Amino acid sequence: MRTGTMRRDDGRSLQFYDATPQAADHLPVIWLHGSPNVGEPPQPLYDAAARLGLRWVGYDRPGYGGSTAQPGRTVAHAAWDVAALADHLGLTHYAVMGHSGGGPHALACAALTPERVVAAVSISGLAPMNARGLDWFAGLYPGGEAELRAAVRGAQALREHLAAGDFDPAMFTEDDWAQLNGDWAWFTEVVTKAEPSGPEPFIDDDVASVGDWGFDPGSIAVPTLLMHGTADRVTPAAHSRWLAEHIAGANLLEVPGASHISVMTRAHHALDWIAAQATRTPHP
Repeated sequence: MRTGTMRRDDGRSLQFYDATPQAADHLPVIWLHGSPNVGEPPQPLYDAAARLGLRWVGYDRPGYGGSTAQPGRTVAHAAWDVAALADHLGLTHYAVMGHSGGGPHALACAALTPERVVAAVSISGLAPMNARGLDWFAGLYPGGEAELRAAVRGAQALREHLAAGDFDPAMFTEDDWAQLNGDWAWFTEVVTKAEPSGPEPFIDDDVASVGDWGFDPGSIAVPTLLMHGTADRVTPAAHSRWLAEHIAGANLLEVPGASHISVMTRAHHALDWIAAQATRTPHP
């Protein structure tokens, strides 16, 4: 995997990862990482991507890893960072895939740069706070609800909440823990690599998630897949159901009994779907 740093036009640096740079003719899939992670693409999916002719690219969101912080960033800002990274790598078209906190950022790319995005996938992602008809906090595990309610009050309130609290293992199901200790131990690796960045980029993610995203998901017109486990305690499946109802032509793939991490055991289906969209769109 090639790792590098690029300079944005506002002077910020973005650290990026190109997992298969030798596959220049493959459709790039740009990974939008969760919170708190770094942007290394998901190693457990490398073989599936190679089989389908897909090329993994990722980057550290502002404040994480080797990327400069961007105070006050919105979810929408990800679309412009992704487009700039694609320009830097010489990529004209690409797909985007985000998990958890990365889900809304993948949708931002679909909404704001539709001329470049072949397909968008959000796995276990939130809906916007202003989603009409959605009981936004319903189904969240208690610690997650308290965290996001603090984020609604602002960065300082969330900072104080996180400083006073401890990790709540109830956020994950037994199946999640089995995956974190098995095939998807990769998640622990990228979380560990994010720890030196401290809590601030995580705070920025949460505040952006509960604030104005900077775009309307209902404006998305590119092929979109929402994937969610029905037993998810971190982000209830109702969020993806709401998004599927409000994004024209969106596909919804619910995985019965799967939860926030264990749903990723089915993520190769999302790659199959991306590859099917790629046959209809010119690239690189």
